[in-house]
Amino acid sequence: MKKFNAIKNTFVSIGMVTLATLTTTVNAQQIPIDCPGYELPKTKLLGERAGKKLNSAYEVYQDPEIEEQARIAQTVEMLGEIEAKEPYDQAYVEQFMGKLMISIDGKMNDAYVVLKRATERNALNDKDQADMLKLMGDLSLQEEKFSEAISWYDKWMEFTCKETPEVYLRSAQANFNIKKYDEAIAQADNSIRVNEEIDKRPYVLKLGAYHETKRYNDAVKVAEILVELLPEEGEWWARLGFLYMLVEDFDSALATMSVAYDQGFLSKKNEIRALAQLYAQKEIPIKSAELQKKYMDTGLLDNGAKDLATLANVYLAARETKEAAKYYGQAGAKDPDPEYFRKQGVMLMQSEDYVSAIGALTKALDNGAEEGKTHYSLMEANFYAGRFRAANVHAKEAIKDPQLRRSARAWLPYIKQKADARGIKL
Repeated sequence: MKKFNAIKNTFVSIGMVTLATLTTTVNAQQIPIDCPGYELPKTKLLGERAGKKLNSAYEVYQDPEIEEQARIAQTVEMLGEIEAKEPYDQAYVEQFMGKLMISIDGKMNDAYVVLKRATERNALNDKDQADMLKLMGDLSLQEEKFSEAISWYDKWMEFTCKETPEVYLRSAQANFNIKKYDEAIAQADNSIRVNEEIDKRPYVLKLGAYHETKRYNDAVKVAEILVELLPEEGEWWARLGFLYMLVEDFDSALATMSVAYDQGFLSKKNEIRALAQLYAQKEIPIKSAELQKKYMDTGLLDNGAKDLATLANVYLAARETKEAAKYYGQAGAKDPDPEYFRKQGVMLMQSEDYVSAIGALTKALDNGAEEGKTHYSLMEANFYAGRFRAANVHAKEAIKDPQLRRSARAWLPYIKQKADARGIKL
C-alpha cells in the first residue's frame, strides 16, 4: 500500500498567525456542512491565556534564525507546556502540536495519539473538526491501522454529510487490506459513482478484489471497462487477455491479445508466450512459431533445449518440416536427448533429405534412443538414399522389436529386389 507521505508536508506548512488574526483565520476557513438543516454555528475562539502562549509558540516556529527541525521541536515543547482549561483550547493546541510532531522522526505514534485525543474531544470549529476526522483516517491508513481508518472515514462522512471520490477510495483500500473484499468493492463503486472524472484506481481495486475472491467473470467485466476507458494504456489489454484465458474464453483472449500486440502493447515474456500459446491453441501454428522465433532471436524468450523443442513442435503442427528439423537439431545441440535427434531425423526424412536424416538418426541411436523405432527409421532413410546394404542391416535390427517385426520383415525382400536391380550384393 502506498504511504500518504504528503501528509507531513501538508500539515507542517503553517503560515504566520498572530493572536490578533486568529479570529479572521478561523472564520475564513469555515465551510458549510452538507447535512440537512445545518446552520453555521458561532465561531469558537481561543481563550486569552492559551492564545498568548500559543502566539509565543508561533513566533518560535517562524523564527528564521533557528534551524527548521530545532524550531519544530522547540515549538512542540512549548505547546506541551500550555495548560489549557477549555475543551476548545485543549483541542486546538493538541491538533497544532500533533501536526508538527508528524514531521519529527520517530514521533509518528506520539503524533497519532495527540491528534486522536484532539479529534475525540469534538470541540473544534466544524471546519477544523472535519479536517481532523479526515486526517485521522489518512494517518491510520498510512500506519496500516486499517480498521481505524475505515472508522474515521465513516465518521467524517457522517459529520459532514459529504461524499468524495477520494474518501470512498481510501476506505475501499483499507477494507481491501483487511480482506473485506465485498466492502472494498462497494466503496470503490461509491468512489466511481460520485467522481465526475475518469479515475482508474477504483476499477483497479475492484479488479484485485474480484481476483482475490476468484470471481473471474466479474473481473473480466471490470477489465473490459478499463480497456474502454483507457484504450491507450496497454497493461489493461494484456490483463483482459489473461482474464479471458482464465475463464476459458479463448476466442476473446486471442482477439484481445492480438490487437494489443498490433498496437505495441505487449512487451513482457509472459505476454508474448500467452499470445503464442493462443495462436497454437486456435490452430494457427505458423503465427505461433513465427512469434516465438522472433522473440527468441531478440532474447526476450528463452532458447534452451526445451524451448527450442517446443518451437519445433509448433513448426511440425504447421507442417513446416524443414524448420521443425532445424529446431529439433538445435535442441539436441544444447541437450543430447536422443528423442530430439530422432525427431529431427524423422522430419528430415519427410523433407526428403535422407542423408541428413541418417546423420541425425545415428546420433539418436548413439545417445541411447529406443532401438527398434530408430533402426526402423534408419532402414527407411538408407533405403531412400540408395544405401541398400545399410538398409538391410537396420531392417534386421528392427526385426528384433516385437512390435516392428512384421513390418521390418516385409521390407527385406523389397530391399533385396532394389539391391539386385542395381547389382549390389547384400
